[in-house]
Amino acid sequence: MSLMLCVAVGAVAQRSYDPHFWIGGRAGVTMSRMEFAPSVKQSMLPGKTAGISLRYTEEKLFGLIGEIVVTQRGWREDFGDDYRDQFHYDRTLTYIEMPILTHIYFGSRKVKCFVNLGPSVSYLLGDKIKADFDYMNPDDVNGFPSRYRRTEQLSLDVHNKFDYGIQAGAGCEMFFGRHSVFIEGRYYFGLGSIFPSHKSDTFSSSRGTSVMVTLGYYFKVK
Repeated sequence: MSLMLCVAVGAVAQRSYDPHFWIGGRAGVTMSRMEFAPSVKQSMLPGKTAGISLRYTEEKLFGLIGEIVVTQRGWREDFGDDYRDQFHYDRTLTYIEMPILTHIYFGSRKVKCFVNLGPSVSYLLGDKIKADFDYMNPDDVNGFPSRYRRTEQLSLDVHNKFDYGIQAGAGCEMFFGRHSVFIEGRYYFGLGSIFPSHKSDTFSSSRGTSVMVTLGYYFKVK
């Protein structure tokens, strides 16, 4: 009986793993667009993202990440090859964002690869439009290609400042004692619409999507 108890205690001891707590941050670039229905001709809008990150790991392969990030999403209107040099319209939506992600990692003590996945909520801080024409009255603009294209999105105010969606990313991390640096590519798929989406409204959906590439740093507190 004593022998069996010793074996059981030894097995539990072998499976135990000390929890670790990390604090750091990340910053990088974004490329974003909107998922409009009905569709809108557009291209990817470049932006920036930066914030702080907290990471907690308690198992050999799993952990949790919580972040507070300021990030830019939005879209760039595509006027086609014939009008690309004549008209420009960018709409940058700046959010404060809070993702909670499951962190799955594997590799050696010095280099690990990882996958992050989880929900994200955000709140709109700013809405900036950069255009070289009167986007409030595009039909009155001389030569504007309004035929066969939608223009309501150019001047519509953002109705829903709260947004929510799913983030998924992958990357690699290098460790130097209590310090680490990492690079990550991440995709955001928004589930909320920024414009009203009732049957009587112009768009049935207006969801944001973006690709983020960031560099980051962690310091192991514990």
